[in-house]
Amino acid sequence: MTINLFDDNAWLSLRPLSFTRPVADLRVGILTIAQKWEKHLGATAGFYALPYLALKYPAQSGADLAINGAVCPDAGLLEAIDKLRMGEVLKKQDLVIAYRGAAGMQLDQARDLTPVLYEEELTRIYYPEDIFKNNDGELKKDFTLLTKGRTSQALSQTNTLLGDDIFVEEGGGAECSTFNSLSGPIYIGKNSQVWEGTHIRGSFALCHDSQVKMGAKIYGQTTIGPFSRVGGEINNAVIWGYSGKGHEGYLGNSVLGQWCNIGADTNNSNLKNNYAEVKLWDYAGESFRKTGLQFCGMIMADHVKCGINTMFNTGTVVGVGANVFGSGFPRNFIPDFAWGGAHGFETYQLDKMFETTEKVFERRKTAFDEVEKNILREVFEQTQAYRTSDNN
Repeated sequence: MTINLFDDNAWLSLRPLSFTRPVADLRVGILTIAQKWEKHLGATAGFYALPYLALKYPAQSGADLAINGAVCPDAGLLEAIDKLRMGEVLKKQDLVIAYRGAAGMQLDQARDLTPVLYEEELTRIYYPEDIFKNNDGELKKDFTLLTKGRTSQALSQTNTLLGDDIFVEEGGGAECSTFNSLSGPIYIGKNSQVWEGTHIRGSFALCHDSQVKMGAKIYGQTTIGPFSRVGGEINNAVIWGYSGKGHEGYLGNSVLGQWCNIGADTNNSNLKNNYAEVKLWDYAGESFRKTGLQFCGMIMADHVKCGINTMFNTGTVVGVGANVFGSGFPRNFIPDFAWGGAHGFETYQLDKMFETTEKVFERRKTAFDEVEKNILREVFEQTQAYRTSDNN
């Protein structure tokens, strides 16, 4: 079975996280949204992505089922989609959830299909903060999906376990650490390790080939993606993969993209001193948007680096490829490919950024090829105005 996952206007509101991917490639819970649909449906997923993303994220030819990439699967949706017939579109009010049509049919064409109304609640990722807001619920659903009917690897007896809602994949392990799954499950992925002296509360996921360093303190509703290494204090944060926060410092109510590196003793604030509602920079509205949240930390896009002792204020958005350093609090919106800090920013030129990125990819034995470079070139062009405006 093959399916395609399409983007609607959620792609616009999820920037800068979506600049480098279709929405269905966002990780929330343990899996990306695309991986969730693949596992539930036993399918191979493709993407109806923007042209500059399509080479990395191709569509599946011949697929007649298309699903909204911002919507997370659940039992009700799976049943409704299973009943969907050719020529029908599943909708919740004006939201197109899924449709069955001729292979290659796009969203604009699908709106004219015969509507089937869906009345149940659903989880839709529309703003960046929706990722950490929904991470607990999605992590629990993914845990059940991935572990049902399977047997966990045993953890070493040097560890202290509170509760038994823990699953360890092959090659995963820990020593001399505390795991509390009384408030949510704990998942340790394949070939991932928790080092000595760590304290972890569920819900928590450590995806494959990642490490938690010695003495880390990790609170619930947190996901560490594949090929990542973390330390310090983390609370309700989602790190997508290939990223490092290897040292002391606090990260809370935040999302970090891929290929990010956080300098030692870097901290982010997730609560304003006056306890006021937090605002986040919104690319679609080109202004700061109210989130309705009292706790909201940082949204960091792909390929961001920050120096030691960097301080991020409450509700900071950091664009793709930014390099942040220096003392003091930088402003709450750091444009894509900005270079600097509280003292001011200049443009991080692509040739210099590419030099660093090639070295980063080499360390992970991954090719920084023309496909990746062209995506970044396109994002650089799309975001030029933010680096030349008063936001910079």
